[in-house]
Amino acid sequence: MSKEFRHILRIIDTDVDGTLKTPYALRKLKGISLNLANAILKKAGVNPETRAGFLTEEEVEKIEEIIKEPIKYGIPNWLLNRRKDLETGKDMHLISADLILRNKMDIEQMKEMKSWRGYRHAYGLKVRGQRTRTTGRKGKALGVKKKAIVKPSGGGGGG
Repeated sequence: MSKEFRHILRIIDTDVDGTLKTPYALRKLKGISLNLANAILKKAGVNPETRAGFLTEEEVEKIEEIIKEPIKYGIPNWLLNRRKDLETGKDMHLISADLILRNKMDIEQMKEMKSWRGYRHAYGLKVRGQRTRTTGRKGKALGVKKKAIVKPSGGGGGG
């Protein structure tokens, strides 16, 4: 093998393990799923069976370009994580810190408008319709409370 192997690879300000196969290495970036990673590699012309450590600088740059602008390279809209953005109305894909920040902003917006989901987030309750009678308990409300057993009174003297 003429290519030099790198154990740690830098893709979009994130260190990636070079021993992993390329799609699984791309999954280490926050906001990229396995399906999206496979689509990115197909558009970049990279074999998904190769290890990430064997990627050349040109291949890494091509992958980074596709990750930053997936629509431009023909990635289908249904693979993106932010479709029909409320502010811009465009389909886009967010990764790493942008994704975390936008998620926090969305939750704060729901809290401000006092939607049902915002209310649930604000009070630290389950948001997606799960049951709360027995699960998700925190703090003092742990365990099951049993009623105290009452001793029957003896009814007086013994004799």
